[in-house]
Amino acid sequence: MTRPDLNLLVTLDVLLCEGSVARAARRLKLSPSAMSRALARLREATGDPLLVRAGRGLVPTPRALELSSRIGPLVENAEAMLRPAEALDLGKLTRTFTLRNREGFVENFGAALIARVARQAPGVRLHFVQKLDRESSPLRDGSVDLETGVVSDRTGPELRAQALFHDRFVAVARPDHPLGTGEISARRYAQARHIQVSRRGNDAGPIDEALATLGLKRDIAVSVGSFSEALALARATDLVASVPERYTGTLRENLMSLPLPAALPTMTISLLWHPRLDADPAHRWLRGCVREVCGVSGEAPAASSVRPSSGTT
Repeated sequence: MTRPDLNLLVTLDVLLCEGSVARAARRLKLSPSAMSRALARLREATGDPLLVRAGRGLVPTPRALELSSRIGPLVENAEAMLRPAEALDLGKLTRTFTLRNREGFVENFGAALIARVARQAPGVRLHFVQKLDRESSPLRDGSVDLETGVVSDRTGPELRAQALFHDRFVAVARPDHPLGTGEISARRYAQARHIQVSRRGNDAGPIDEALATLGLKRDIAVSVGSFSEALALARATDLVASVPERYTGTLRENLMSLPLPAALPTMTISLLWHPRLDADPAHRWLRGCVREVCGVSGEAPAASSVRPSSGTT
């Protein structure tokens, strides 16, 4: 009996992850024709077409879906077995980590994280990039090492997550805004002119849903895509911005912050990464650094597969 070519396992893993012969070829640095031949060999070995055309793209067969949950860990374990086991020497560690976050994270936690990393691993460089959407592909393809944010239904279910802190929305306005005088009721809050923050241009969000249960509706004057834009407008106008309190701490300097007069669930800001980095010593150390600067003390909270929750971060 001919033994199967175990190199095909790596090819299968990448093909199922990318769902495209062309993208898989680029990732493995092969020509499209070489990747097509490898797919043909996989089809022959498994007795299944694995990926079939649907319109202009490819979709996995039931057999491919079954294999996709098993092939990733198998390849990761095999690669780990072939790597030399070395104790982590932070003083000699030379590595660049890319962290993807919404605006507010670097402003609030960046300086402390840089100082924390530099004390132990001066050869480590941090690369912060903007989180413009909730897509999980940067974590999957390895272009991002860590990400912070609220777990949503668009977060890849295979990702690992650890809670960093809980946050809540607050109303923010210039210091002499009329809302700062007297009790801020739900009606007074709704009657003010508001700035809606939505990366996707939505007309309503969790705040509007909470107000609707009270028979109230915000007067939204403008919609922006980021917290920093909303706070800049609140600083220069009579408009009110509603933003996460802790995540925007330094961005709200010299502005008045008030608790929202509506029942809203707190948001859990989590640390997210791909499971292939779960056991990597340097990555595990960096996760501990992020937890520390975000105020998570004591034993690290257990990592888990992600579960969707509401929020905007």
